[in-house]
Amino acid sequence: MNKSLLIGTVLGAVGVTAGGAVATYSLVDRGPEYAEVLAVQPVKETIKTPRQVCKDVAVTHQRPVKDTHQIAGTAIGAIAGGLLGNQIGGGNGKKIATVAGAIGGGYAGNKVQEGMQERDTYTTTETRCSTVNDTSEKVVGYDVKYLLDGKAGQVRMDRDPGSQIPVDKSGRLILGQQ
Repeated sequence: MNKSLLIGTVLGAVGVTAGGAVATYSLVDRGPEYAEVLAVQPVKETIKTPRQVCKDVAVTHQRPVKDTHQIAGTAIGAIAGGLLGNQIGGGNGKKIATVAGAIGGGYAGNKVQEGMQERDTYTTTETRCSTVNDTSEKVVGYDVKYLLDGKAGQVRMDRDPGSQIPVDKSGRLILGQQ
């Protein structure tokens, strides 16, 4: 056999064996391509949105009082009471009845006018507004529990990864968008 042919065959066999060993080594050396997802928990944030609510309400107002001391009611009551008292008795009794009637009538007239002023009201419709908060929830991320090379871990992600998380050649999770 030719010496060159023999050397070529041996070198070829060594090359094929070395290539196979390198290929096998790279396959064996690589860790898992994915981490197994064990649980996914959405992380939520409560959002409060203020808004204004208005409604019309009936409001009762008291009219302004023009005669705060009820002088008109007192005077009219005193005159009426005095006239009625004057109709009773005679002589000095008539004078006493007139004075007593005037005093009683004045007091009664004062109270009547006071009651009328308190009941002298009017109603208007006014718009009353208040601020209320509408609440809603927004998912801001996901807490993911995973298993990688027999070790459990947890990471927060911006999306639900599904059943697996990709792993790079160094054995780190690939958390970015795929």
